[in-house]
Amino acid sequence: MPPIHKGTALVTGASSGIGAVYAERLARRGYDLIVVARNRSRLDALAARITGDTRRAVEVVVADLGERTGLREVEQMLRHDSSISLLVNNAGIGTCTPLLSSDVDQMERMIDLNVTAVTRLAYAAIPGFVARGNGAIINISSIVSIAPEVLNGVYGGSKAFVLAFSQSLRHELAGKGVQVQAVLPGATATDFWATGGLPVENLDPNIVMRAEDLVDAALTGFDRGESVTIPSLHEVEHWERYEAARQAMSPRLSSNLPAARYTTAA
Repeated sequence: MPPIHKGTALVTGASSGIGAVYAERLARRGYDLIVVARNRSRLDALAARITGDTRRAVEVVVADLGERTGLREVEQMLRHDSSISLLVNNAGIGTCTPLLSSDVDQMERMIDLNVTAVTRLAYAAIPGFVARGNGAIINISSIVSIAPEVLNGVYGGSKAFVLAFSQSLRHELAGKGVQVQAVLPGATATDFWATGGLPVENLDPNIVMRAEDLVDAALTGFDRGESVTIPSLHEVEHWERYEAARQAMSPRLSSNLPAARYTTAA
Protein backbone atom coordinates (compact mmCIF):
# COMPACT_ATOMS: atom_id res chain seq x y z
CA MET A 1 0.00 0.00 0.00
CA PRO A 2 1.53 3.39 -1.00
CA PRO A 3 2.15 5.95 1.76
CA ILE A 4 -0.46 8.61 2.41
CA HIS A 5 0.16 11.76 0.38
CA LYS A 6 1.68 14.37 2.71
CA GLY A 7 1.76 17.38 0.43
CA THR A 8 4.87 18.81 -1.19
CA ALA A 9 8.34 19.10 0.31
CA LEU A 10 10.63 21.82 -1.03
CA VAL A 11 14.26 20.80 -0.60
CA THR A 12 17.11 23.22 -1.27
CA GLY A 13 20.61 22.10 -2.17
CA ALA A 14 19.00 18.94 -3.50
CA SER A 15 21.35 18.06 -6.36
CA SER A 16 23.69 15.92 -4.24
CA GLY A 17 24.68 14.86 -0.75
CA ILE A 18 22.34 15.43 2.17
CA GLY A 19 19.74 17.28 0.08
CA ALA A 20 19.46 14.51 -2.50
CA VAL A 21 19.02 11.90 0.22
CA TYR A 22 16.31 14.01 1.89
CA ALA A 23 14.49 14.24 -1.44
CA GLU A 24 14.58 10.48 -1.94
CA ARG A 25 13.53 9.67 1.61
CA LEU A 26 10.70 12.21 1.65
CA ALA A 27 9.31 10.91 -1.65
CA ARG A 28 9.17 7.42 -0.16
CA ARG A 29 7.29 8.89 2.80
CA GLY A 30 4.56 10.24 0.51
CA TYR A 31 5.68 13.75 -0.39
CA ASP A 32 5.69 15.25 -3.84
CA LEU A 33 8.83 17.30 -4.30
CA ILE A 34 10.21 20.62 -5.44
CA VAL A 35 13.98 20.18 -5.67
CA VAL A 36 16.13 23.31 -5.84
CA ALA A 37 19.80 23.67 -6.74
CA ARG A 38 22.09 25.23 -9.35
CA ASN A 39 22.98 22.06 -11.27
CA ARG A 40 20.20 21.19 -13.73
CA SER A 41 21.68 17.92 -14.98
CA ARG A 42 21.99 16.53 -11.45
CA LEU A 43 18.49 17.70 -10.53
CA ASP A 44 17.00 16.18 -13.68
CA ALA A 45 18.71 12.86 -12.98
CA LEU A 46 17.51 12.93 -9.36
CA ALA A 47 13.95 13.76 -10.41
CA ALA A 48 13.87 10.95 -12.99
CA ARG A 49 15.18 8.44 -10.46
CA ILE A 50 12.75 9.45 -7.72
CA THR A 51 9.75 9.51 -10.04
CA GLY A 52 10.70 6.11 -11.42
CA ASP A 53 11.13 4.61 -7.96
CA THR A 54 8.22 6.22 -6.11
CA ARG A 55 5.79 7.63 -8.73
CA ARG A 56 5.81 10.91 -6.82
CA ALA A 57 5.74 14.19 -8.75
CA VAL A 58 9.07 16.04 -8.75
CA GLU A 59 9.43 19.64 -9.94
CA VAL A 60 12.94 20.83 -10.77
CA VAL A 61 13.87 24.44 -9.98
CA VAL A 62 17.29 25.64 -11.08
CA ALA A 63 18.18 28.58 -8.84
CA ASP A 64 21.20 30.05 -7.08
CA LEU A 65 19.89 30.96 -3.63
CA GLY A 66 22.95 33.11 -3.02
CA GLU A 67 21.68 35.47 -5.72
CA ARG A 68 18.67 37.75 -5.41
CA THR A 69 16.84 36.54 -8.53
CA GLY A 70 17.00 32.84 -7.68
CA LEU A 71 16.12 33.42 -4.05
CA ARG A 72 13.08 35.55 -4.88
CA GLU A 73 11.80 32.90 -7.31
CA VAL A 74 11.78 30.25 -4.59
CA GLU A 75 10.28 32.66 -2.06
CA GLN A 76 7.35 33.23 -4.40
CA MET A 77 6.77 29.49 -4.70
CA LEU A 78 6.69 29.14 -0.92
CA ARG A 79 4.25 32.03 -0.58
CA HIS A 80 1.80 30.94 -3.24
CA ASP A 81 1.91 27.13 -3.48
CA SER A 82 -0.44 25.93 -0.76
CA SER A 83 0.53 22.30 -1.39
CA ILE A 84 3.96 22.89 0.21
CA SER A 85 3.86 21.47 3.71
CA LEU A 86 7.58 20.99 4.40
CA LEU A 87 10.62 23.18 3.77
CA VAL A 88 14.08 21.62 4.06
CA ASN A 89 16.60 24.45 4.26
CA ASN A 90 19.65 22.43 3.29
CA ALA A 91 21.53 24.61 0.78
CA GLY A 92 24.75 26.00 2.19
CA ILE A 93 28.48 26.31 1.70
CA GLY A 94 31.44 26.09 4.03
CA THR A 95 35.18 26.22 4.16
CA CYS A 96 38.02 24.69 6.12
CA THR A 97 40.28 27.68 5.39
CA PRO A 98 41.20 29.75 8.48
CA LEU A 99 39.71 33.23 8.67
CA LEU A 100 42.98 35.07 8.04
CA SER A 101 43.52 33.09 4.84
CA SER A 102 39.96 33.51 3.57
CA ASP A 103 38.64 35.97 1.02
CA VAL A 104 36.12 38.30 2.65
CA ASP A 105 33.95 38.40 -0.46
CA GLN A 106 33.65 34.62 -0.33
CA MET A 107 32.74 34.90 3.36
CA GLU A 108 29.99 37.34 2.42
CA ARG A 109 28.68 34.89 -0.17
CA MET A 110 28.64 32.23 2.54
CA ILE A 111 26.53 34.47 4.75
CA ASP A 112 24.18 35.20 1.85
CA LEU A 113 23.48 31.49 1.37
CA ASN A 114 23.80 30.11 4.89
CA VAL A 115 22.00 32.94 6.69
CA THR A 116 20.06 35.24 4.38
CA ALA A 117 18.55 32.53 2.18
CA VAL A 118 17.55 30.39 5.17
CA THR A 119 15.90 33.40 6.77
CA ARG A 120 14.02 34.60 3.71
CA LEU A 121 12.74 31.16 2.75
CA ALA A 122 11.48 30.56 6.27
CA TYR A 123 9.75 33.94 6.27
CA ALA A 124 8.15 33.08 2.93
CA ALA A 125 6.86 29.70 4.10
CA ILE A 126 5.70 30.35 7.65
CA PRO A 127 2.66 32.62 7.10
CA GLY A 128 1.03 29.98 4.89
CA PHE A 129 1.87 27.20 7.31
CA VAL A 130 0.34 29.16 10.19
CA ALA A 131 -2.76 30.06 8.18
CA ARG A 132 -3.29 26.39 7.30
CA GLY A 133 -2.40 25.24 10.81
CA ASN A 134 0.07 22.73 9.39
CA GLY A 135 3.64 22.70 8.14
CA ALA A 136 7.22 21.98 9.05
CA ILE A 137 10.68 23.43 8.57
CA ILE A 138 13.89 21.42 8.79
CA ASN A 139 16.96 23.66 8.99
CA ILE A 140 20.33 22.02 8.42
CA SER A 141 22.79 23.56 10.84
CA SER A 142 26.03 21.86 11.95
CA ILE A 143 27.87 20.72 15.06
CA VAL A 144 30.05 23.81 14.58
CA SER A 145 27.05 25.85 15.73
CA ILE A 146 27.98 24.73 19.26
CA ALA A 147 31.67 24.03 18.56
CA PRO A 148 32.72 27.07 16.48
CA GLU A 149 36.43 26.49 17.06
CA VAL A 150 36.37 23.39 14.84
CA LEU A 151 36.28 25.16 11.44
CA ASN A 152 36.31 28.62 9.88
CA GLY A 153 34.71 31.21 12.17
CA VAL A 154 32.32 32.68 9.60
CA TYR A 155 31.04 29.21 8.76
CA GLY A 156 30.61 28.42 12.45
CA GLY A 157 28.87 31.74 13.02
CA SER A 158 26.50 31.17 10.11
CA LYS A 159 25.50 27.77 11.43
CA ALA A 160 25.11 29.15 14.96
CA PHE A 161 22.59 31.56 13.44
CA VAL A 162 20.67 28.65 11.90
CA LEU A 163 20.47 26.91 15.28
CA ALA A 164 19.42 30.03 17.19
CA PHE A 165 16.92 30.99 14.47
CA SER A 166 15.38 27.52 14.58
CA GLN A 167 15.08 27.53 18.36
CA SER A 168 13.48 30.97 18.32
CA LEU A 169 11.05 29.98 15.56
CA ARG A 170 10.01 26.88 17.46
CA HIS A 171 9.31 29.02 20.53
CA GLU A 172 7.38 31.68 18.59
CA LEU A 173 5.32 29.18 16.61
CA ALA A 174 4.39 26.90 19.50
CA GLY A 175 0.73 25.98 19.31
CA LYS A 176 0.34 27.12 15.70
CA GLY A 177 0.72 23.71 14.04
CA VAL A 178 4.22 24.33 12.68
CA GLN A 179 7.07 21.98 13.53
CA VAL A 180 10.65 23.31 13.47
CA GLN A 181 13.71 21.09 13.66
CA ALA A 182 17.39 22.01 13.54
CA VAL A 183 19.70 19.21 12.41
CA LEU A 184 23.36 19.37 13.45
CA PRO A 185 25.44 17.06 11.25
CA GLY A 186 28.99 16.20 12.16
CA ALA A 187 31.46 15.31 9.42
CA THR A 188 29.43 13.77 6.61
CA ALA A 189 30.63 12.03 3.44
CA THR A 190 29.56 14.64 0.87
CA ASP A 191 31.16 17.07 -1.59
CA PHE A 192 31.21 19.68 1.19
CA TRP A 193 34.76 18.80 2.18
CA ALA A 194 36.30 18.89 -1.27
CA THR A 195 34.50 22.13 -2.09
CA GLY A 196 35.75 23.61 1.18
CA GLY A 197 39.35 22.68 0.45
CA LEU A 198 39.78 19.46 2.46
CA PRO A 199 38.71 16.25 0.66
CA VAL A 200 36.86 13.89 2.96
CA GLU A 201 39.56 11.23 2.42
CA ASN A 202 41.82 13.33 4.66
CA LEU A 203 39.51 12.91 7.64
CA ASP A 204 39.54 10.13 10.21
CA PRO A 205 36.93 7.67 8.87
CA ASN A 206 35.75 7.10 12.44
CA ILE A 207 34.23 10.60 12.53
CA VAL A 208 32.65 10.60 9.05
CA MET A 209 29.00 9.52 8.66
CA ARG A 210 27.30 8.46 5.43
CA ALA A 211 24.75 10.98 4.20
CA GLU A 212 22.11 8.24 4.11
CA ASP A 213 22.66 7.40 7.77
CA LEU A 214 22.64 11.08 8.69
CA VAL A 215 19.30 11.76 7.00
CA ASP A 216 17.66 8.59 8.31
CA ALA A 217 18.67 9.50 11.86
CA ALA A 218 17.53 13.10 11.40
CA LEU A 219 14.13 11.97 10.14
CA THR A 220 13.77 9.70 13.15
CA GLY A 221 14.39 12.77 15.31
CA PHE A 222 11.83 14.68 13.23
CA ASP A 223 9.25 11.93 13.77
CA ARG A 224 9.90 12.17 17.50
CA GLY A 225 9.32 15.93 17.49
CA GLU A 226 12.88 16.86 18.44
CA SER A 227 13.73 20.54 18.24
CA VAL A 228 17.45 19.80 17.86
CA THR A 229 18.82 16.56 16.40
CA ILE A 230 22.51 15.66 16.58
CA PRO A 231 22.78 12.28 14.82
CA SER A 232 26.43 11.65 15.69
CA LEU A 233 26.13 12.41 19.42
CA HIS A 234 25.82 9.02 21.10
CA GLU A 235 25.58 10.32 24.67
CA VAL A 236 22.46 12.46 24.47
CA GLU A 237 22.96 13.33 28.15
CA HIS A 238 25.71 15.75 27.09
CA TRP A 239 23.25 17.76 25.01
CA GLU A 240 20.57 17.58 27.68
CA ARG A 241 22.98 18.99 30.30
CA TYR A 242 24.15 21.68 27.87
CA GLU A 243 20.60 22.74 27.09
CA ALA A 244 19.53 22.59 30.74
CA ALA A 245 22.43 24.86 31.71
CA ARG A 246 21.50 27.31 28.94
CA GLN A 247 17.87 27.38 30.03
CA ALA A 248 18.86 27.85 33.69
CA MET A 249 21.18 30.73 32.82
CA SER A 250 18.71 32.46 30.47
CA PRO A 251 16.58 34.33 33.08
CA ARG A 252 19.73 35.53 34.85
CA LEU A 253 21.37 37.19 31.85
CA SER A 254 19.85 40.65 32.29
CA SER A 255 20.06 42.80 35.42
CA ASN A 256 20.02 46.44 36.42
CA LEU A 257 23.34 45.98 38.24
CA PRO A 258 26.69 44.69 37.02
CA ALA A 259 27.92 41.42 38.51
CA ALA A 260 29.95 41.75 41.70
CA ARG A 261 33.09 40.46 39.97
CA TYR A 262 33.13 43.65 37.90
CA THR A 263 32.61 46.01 40.83
CA THR A 264 34.71 44.49 43.59
CA ALA A 265 38.31 45.65 43.81
CA ALA A 266 40.87 42.95 43.08
